[in-house]
Amino acid sequence: MNYDYLIVGGGLYGATFAHLARQKGKRCLVIDKRPHTGGNIWCESVEGIHVHRYGAHIFHTSDKEVWDFVNGLVSFNRYTNAPVANWKGELYNLPFNMNTFNRMWGVITPQEAEEKLAQQRAEAVEALRQAGVNEPRNLEEQALLLVGRDIYERLIKDYTQKQWGRPCRELPAFIIKRLPVRMIFDNNYFNDAYQGIPIGGYNALTEKLLEGVEVRTGVDFFTDRAALEACADKVIYTGPIDEYYDYRFGHLEYRTVRFETEVLDTPNAQGNAVVNYTSAEVPYTRIIEHKHFESFGPEVYANPKTVISREYSTEWKPGMEPYYPVNNERNQSLYQQYKALADREEKVLFGGRLAEYKYYDMAPVIRQAMDAAERALQ
Repeated sequence: MNYDYLIVGGGLYGATFAHLARQKGKRCLVIDKRPHTGGNIWCESVEGIHVHRYGAHIFHTSDKEVWDFVNGLVSFNRYTNAPVANWKGELYNLPFNMNTFNRMWGVITPQEAEEKLAQQRAEAVEALRQAGVNEPRNLEEQALLLVGRDIYERLIKDYTQKQWGRPCRELPAFIIKRLPVRMIFDNNYFNDAYQGIPIGGYNALTEKLLEGVEVRTGVDFFTDRAALEACADKVIYTGPIDEYYDYRFGHLEYRTVRFETEVLDTPNAQGNAVVNYTSAEVPYTRIIEHKHFESFGPEVYANPKTVISREYSTEWKPGMEPYYPVNNERNQSLYQQYKALADREEKVLFGGRLAEYKYYDMAPVIRQAMDAAERALQ
């Protein structure tokens, strides 16, 4: 055996584990079937702009240890996520705050907004009472209880149905157990203590994590599985857990995203990094203007071009890129069957969103890898 660890997948989980293992003097080989490392945070340089090829990624966390860890590798900028919703040409701030309520109802004070919300929530409670139920049975009923009909109809319903490809009445209530409602004029989407984008793009972070680690891209683990497994004492597997077991119980299901990326001959197309399109008439869910993740104020105009990506949520089929796990009863039951097999493995550690069939933001993925490395490298 030439390596202590074979790490299958050069995304954030695999790269973080490799970084920490190398610090402990372990010999690691990282392989990835893509022509690049970084997983879905990989950026492509287009017209001098770092384009998030697999969708927008905004680093945010309240975990100071994780924040200090990544800032010890690269510096982060001051980007603050403040998406805008476009509903039939009307613009609303997200998350739902006093700017949203003023645009929606013309209210001025928090008391006026609270009264309007309370009125519409009461109507939702009464509708459930008349239906003879005590708890929301689906996403629509849950949303109406949380924010009322006006916000639901304009900013949630059609957007969510485009995301999931099915009516809100057919989606489980737990998908939106909470919706952020703020009685202040604050457009910061996250409540976390820290957020930003690596200066120079996410590739700079991946490169630092994998510095000094042997990396081979364009290598499919399953093409030469026996030889690859034999080259290391342990395997860190970050790919789809059902693929590892040759889909013996069936395929886990996902939603995926299709992107239309375009270079525009204007320095500033929409004035914001993220604009959600919440009406059914628009087929895409949002438009990302990538330069706004790293350019602020007058520097936006230093580059006469901009790059936008339209995102279309799509039903996943085998062979397509898996993005969001479909956490319904069927898939959760299926995952538990695969997990039972994984728990019995002695040589293989499963980690990351595909191996754990769980949607993760970036900081929690790093935390998971840090904790796994601490246990494994004692």
